[in-house]
Amino acid sequence: MSDVYAQPTTGTEPASTCELARYTTLRLGGPACRVVAGTDADGIVREVREAAERDEQVLLLAGGSNVVIGDAGFPGTVVLVRSRGLRVVAEDADTVTVRVEAGEPWDELVATTVANGWSGLECLSGIPGSTGATPIQNVGAYGQEVAETITGVQVHDRVEGTVGRIAAADCGFAYRSSIFKYSDRWVVLSVDFRLARSPLSGPVRYAELARALGVQVGQRVPLADARATVLRLRAGKGMVLDAADPDTRSVGSFFTNPVLDVAAYELLRERAADIGEPPSWPGAGDVVKVSAAWLIDKAGFGKGHPGPEGVAISSKHTLALTNRSGTASTASLVELAREIRDGVHHRFGVTLHPEPVLINCTL
Repeated sequence: MSDVYAQPTTGTEPASTCELARYTTLRLGGPACRVVAGTDADGIVREVREAAERDEQVLLLAGGSNVVIGDAGFPGTVVLVRSRGLRVVAEDADTVTVRVEAGEPWDELVATTVANGWSGLECLSGIPGSTGATPIQNVGAYGQEVAETITGVQVHDRVEGTVGRIAAADCGFAYRSSIFKYSDRWVVLSVDFRLARSPLSGPVRYAELARALGVQVGQRVPLADARATVLRLRAGKGMVLDAADPDTRSVGSFFTNPVLDVAAYELLRERAADIGEPPSWPGAGDVVKVSAAWLIDKAGFGKGHPGPEGVAISSKHTLALTNRSGTASTASLVELAREIRDGVHHRFGVTLHPEPVLINCTL
């Protein structure tokens, strides 16, 4: 994965087209009024400030892998985050802290950490998008979350007009969420990660990954083995970008796993009694996390389930909604998402919520 951007932009010239489908992994999205590229932190801040001075709405867009943009596009300026680079800012015998520019492609960063013997991100291999997007979503997979290694996030505060650093403890990290996710106040400029100096992965927490590695949950494996196995598992689910695979024209998991209180979980178990125990995991506090993929499948929406205009559930994974035809509209994708959400609620009484950020479109 040499570049995980939907459409990389180089240099300092504005992008040659305002059609936002070019910049999303779904290949969906209408036009923006204006598209510009910021190739370093100062440039990103400058473009955001200049748009504000023109009283324009601003959308920050990097890898385009976790966003659904409506067919009407965006009525303002889109700033493409194209800053690159990382550097060590602190280290000791056991750890190293690296500062990574927001536009650095995520999987390239993970590959670098594995090659350098820095442990903590290896199970997040193959995730498309940029480094700056990871704290926004608190990206996680196969038992790791970025919140476990982030020590701080450098941001531009659009309200105060300042640039500063927010410590990890103040980022409001939660399951696939943070203070950044539903707020346009903060522009992420760089992220600091503290990683262990170790040739071994962290303890393998995810049962599927442990099985694929041939180890017990809790064991450690060589970093390169963890990365290679995660990449193989993700590719098998259509979760690694591949121009030849229409299943990868998606945003990955479209719905988050529902988090239910005990009473809601017991009601779900009652409604599912005829088909088996819903897969679940204990969450923080007195809650239970339930498999959205299982709910979708058992509600009658299997792999490949079609929607209008050539959109469909991935043929490899029920959590991914895909623009398989490459010529669909966002409206069609949203229609399919509504059908799935409503069908799951009708069957199980559980409401699914979208994982990607929705721009100028709603479920």
